[in-house]
Amino acid sequence: MYRRALVLALAALTLSSSGLASAAAPSPLTAALADASRPATDVARDGARHPVEMLSFAGVKPGDRVADFMMGSGYFTRILAAAVGPKGQVYGYQSAEFIAYRAAYATEQAAVAADYKNVTIIAAPLSATGLPEGLDLVLTVQNYHDLHLKPFPVDTAASVNRQVFKALKPGGIYLVVDHAAAAGAPLSVADSLHRIDMAIVKQEVEAAGFKLVSENKSLALAADDHSLNVFLPAIRGKTDQFILKFQKPK
Repeated sequence: MYRRALVLALAALTLSSSGLASAAAPSPLTAALADASRPATDVARDGARHPVEMLSFAGVKPGDRVADFMMGSGYFTRILAAAVGPKGQVYGYQSAEFIAYRAAYATEQAAVAADYKNVTIIAAPLSATGLPEGLDLVLTVQNYHDLHLKPFPVDTAASVNRQVFKALKPGGIYLVVDHAAAAGAPLSVADSLHRIDMAIVKQEVEAAGFKLVSENKSLALAADDHSLNVFLPAIRGKTDQFILKFQKPK
């Protein structure tokens, strides 16, 4: 009787220890931050950018097919590539217009693709992005306001939103993160301050057929002066930002 009780107790302890080990295992997103391929300059930005909170909010998981729209240097592209894993796919898009303005964007795209086999780079005009269909997520961070820069046609944002809508599968997520302008600020601040009124983003994206399902305050900063250009050294990296989660109807 004593031996049987001891065996049962040891079995329960083993199961309990296994459960604790499983609970302690890092999430795919947390593990992605520890990926050795990430540049030190990217790692240094994690504290300000809150990538785990943001991408958890987006619902990123292993096996997803996602697009990092206007990927810049590839900060989020790299995290996404590690998070979706070998069965997932990441499309790192950069506009041909931006590459023409700054050739280093193409070099940065190539560097990310060299480090991650599940990354496909796309360099195409905003008028014809070439995003594949059936995506789980399209993410754009601090770039939506750029669709309203003076050099671009006035319907650029509307065109891009329609293309994103077409690229996503039913139920797919469009996550828009950007620098907040003052409520009621005109679209001209997109060019002068590199900010945009969140209400304008909501209106434009919903006009393309999306439904706003949630907002996230991880990057909110009430102390930010919304009248300042986001590239001023005193506030760069310390701006009030909104995170909007839209969904393509199922």
